[in-house]
Amino acid sequence: MLPDHLQLLEFNAKLKSWYLQNHRPLLWRQTTDPYKIWLSEIILQQTRVAQGTPYYEKFLINYPTVFDLAAADERDVLRLWQGLGYYSRARNMHHTARHIVEEWEGKFPESAVKLAKLKGLGAYTAAAIASFAFNEAVPAIDGNVYRVMSRLFGIFTDILSSGAKNEFTNLAKQIISQEDPATYNQAMIEFGALQCVPVSPNCSVCPFTYMCYAYEFNMQNKLPVKMKKNAVKNRYFNYFILQKGNSLAMHERLKKDIWKGLYDFYLVESPSDINTPDDLTKDVFLEDWKNKGTIRQVLKEYTHLLTHQRLTVRFWWITIPEDEVLNLPEDMAFYARNEVEELPKPILMDTVLKEELFL
Repeated sequence: MLPDHLQLLEFNAKLKSWYLQNHRPLLWRQTTDPYKIWLSEIILQQTRVAQGTPYYEKFLINYPTVFDLAAADERDVLRLWQGLGYYSRARNMHHTARHIVEEWEGKFPESAVKLAKLKGLGAYTAAAIASFAFNEAVPAIDGNVYRVMSRLFGIFTDILSSGAKNEFTNLAKQIISQEDPATYNQAMIEFGALQCVPVSPNCSVCPFTYMCYAYEFNMQNKLPVKMKKNAVKNRYFNYFILQKGNSLAMHERLKKDIWKGLYDFYLVESPSDINTPDDLTKDVFLEDWKNKGTIRQVLKEYTHLLTHQRLTVRFWWITIPEDEVLNLPEDMAFYARNEVEELPKPILMDTVLKEELFL
């Protein structure tokens, strides 16, 4: 049940007090610059703080303002993003930077409604920027906040259902601090991240046990309600690294997928895991390369996890004499070692090349 007015004032006071005593001194909390806040939010989407912080620092060094990011080459942005995954976010971020410079003269819109219209910004990110940078009283609701609210107020609505967003947002609008919405939003997010954690929260030191539905009825491990995830699909990738001298054959992925704009090697997908290239269906390029060079298997097998996919990836290294003339797909070309190092690549490609001592 929603607390009355006086209880809400007490709740907000205790939440702010907890935050001031316990929050982490994260870099992006030390600014009201919407560009820096936006940058941190994009980087931290489904990325842990410890992993995202070095990327945040690198981006600010290379692109200290939205004008610098807008003027950057997309390839350089993707290269800097390498290792975070979800490369569409980097492309959207670059697109939005250009839009803000071209349409808004480099100034971010100051309301969540206008911010949400920008590419790559959902309701949460727009609300976070609007409240943190401009102190707009709009609730920023991420997974942490869903958890805190569902436990405190006994909400059994599936948080992934179609009606959950409106239900939680309407409630959040009633309890957000009108005087200091920026601190309120930071505090709710941090409280979920540090105190009201997903598994076995330490309720003995929680300041809200007196009003918490989950604590009263021992429902901490049952709230929030979340439907089962979609089944994970298994896929089997076989990459062929073609080397002539100090050059490797690579191509840019142009189709609309998570690795669009990145460079990888010749790929053959198989219906199941294989032990030798001979298990693959006849491929004119592979046949040509095997006849003209020597092939060895990279012994390590890699598993790459995506949102709804598990990739089992094998690599074969084919060394070709430098005087051989090869039949290559039209979209492939040889790149020198220093060029390979600078090309934006999926982190898996970078990992293999380093483990094979090519980079």
